[in-house]
Amino acid sequence: MSTVGPGEATELWLRWKRAHELVRAAVIAETTAASGLSEPELGVLVCLHESGGSLRQNALAATLGWDRTRLSHLLTRMGERGYVARDKVPNGVEVTLSPAGRHLIDATLPALETATRRHLLDRLGPDDAKTLRALIDRLLPAEE
Repeated sequence: MSTVGPGEATELWLRWKRAHELVRAAVIAETTAASGLSEPELGVLVCLHESGGSLRQNALAATLGWDRTRLSHLLTRMGERGYVARDKVPNGVEVTLSPAGRHLIDATLPALETATRRHLLDRLGPDDAKTLRALIDRLLPAEE
């Protein structure tokens, strides 16, 4: 399937990793400066927002690719800050955006959109975003 030769695969991997790290760092720096959120908090709030405001804690951990213990500790801190609520439900825990968390993510999304455009989309050609989406979709598991 690939026409990449020996050694070129490693070079491509390193270039992709470097590009990802540079874009990610720039987007996160701008977004967290505008919102006061940490990167992990931003990730949780975006996932909850995209899911309609609530998710099972184990589904949230899977979506973020995090260990359940790491997520649990973060959710405790976010609950103390008033961003999320956790409720026991049959066979698990439901995590829900609180009104303050919903307000915060709604206020933060424009900064995230602007930073993503500036550091990613504006650097691509007119058809590149569609191509990039198609490539990412092929790399992600089918359920995503």
